[in-house]
Amino acid sequence: MRFRSAIRMLAGLSVGLGLALQAGADISGLSLPLPSGSDVRIKDIATVDGVRENQLVGYGLVVGLNGTGDTLRNSPFTESSIEGMLERLGAGNLSGDEIRTQNTAAVLVTASLPAFARMGQTIDVVVSSIGDASSLRGGTLIVTTLTGADGEVYAVAQGPIAVAGYAAQGINASIVEGVPTVARIENGAIVEREIPFAFDHLNTIRLALRTPDFTTAQRVEEAINAYLGANAARALDPTTIEINARNHPDLTQLMAHIENLRVSPDTVARVVIDARSGTIVIGANVRIGEVAVSQGGLTVIVREEIEVSQPEPFSIGETVIVPQTEVEVREREAQFTVLEGNVSLQRLVDGLNAIGVGATETISILQAIKAAGALHADLEII
Repeated sequence: MRFRSAIRMLAGLSVGLGLALQAGADISGLSLPLPSGSDVRIKDIATVDGVRENQLVGYGLVVGLNGTGDTLRNSPFTESSIEGMLERLGAGNLSGDEIRTQNTAAVLVTASLPAFARMGQTIDVVVSSIGDASSLRGGTLIVTTLTGADGEVYAVAQGPIAVAGYAAQGINASIVEGVPTVARIENGAIVEREIPFAFDHLNTIRLALRTPDFTTAQRVEEAINAYLGANAARALDPTTIEINARNHPDLTQLMAHIENLRVSPDTVARVVIDARSGTIVIGANVRIGEVAVSQGGLTVIVREEIEVSQPEPFSIGETVIVPQTEVEVREREAQFTVLEGNVSLQRLVDGLNAIGVGATETISILQAIKAAGALHADLEII
């Protein structure tokens, strides 16, 4: 009955935010703030069509490692790369039998080329070992060309690498912290080729919502039309909003104003459960129909004690260890509680708090309500 009382006391309360419940935490002390409008800038929920990053990749060598590089016998591609590099540098044609280094590692170098990147700009790169090197700490990346999906070279990377993880090994023990075979080079690549994109010559500009939604697309259209005038923008689908830019000579200034317009994005009612950590995130639009809930529990307690049985003095026998096991089963009485129809998030949370359930029990209750068809939201388990 305490659950129904908690629902009735908060019958008039509305909410605008979700709640996260962490396993092992006391959820009874948490509360939900009052709604604040939830207006966000268009630039935070949408991107401009054509204005995006491009992925680059390259193959190279890291040298200068302190004996933690690839084993040439197990990494033939590293040996071939070393031979080719030394030959290009004029060191002669060396055979595999003449190379005995363990200070070199073959790596893949990846980077993201930002939109409108210009020649001479620098970008960060990530260096990842592809051989059996144990650590890249202290190494230096030799000149590596970075190509795009079209096979063209867009940047060149080189420089000393920085490794966040470390590895230490002794005769009988070893320790590894982080991932010492992955490293970064801040500003490690120089842009050598630009991607042409005449943004200032566009007749129309298309915005793409990061989370497709018909309601949000309509609200973005209305916000832009309120600023530029009727029929300036049109929502083509739940993702795309098209803006007529023919009468605006300065498109950069136009987008600077549009991306700072504020709208209230709509969201799908969703409950997300992380079963491993016991974390529950409930969206503000989650509702449940009228349903009766009974939550009980079964606890099994196993106690083990070790007793020693010894023979009498001056008698023939052996000392024997005798384990004593005691099993006890405790069942908590289950009581039904009726949840009224169209229960809001706040009343649902306070109701669960009222009957004193933890995060694990809450997950089971939500799954059972969904199976009963009374949870009007998507239930996502990660």
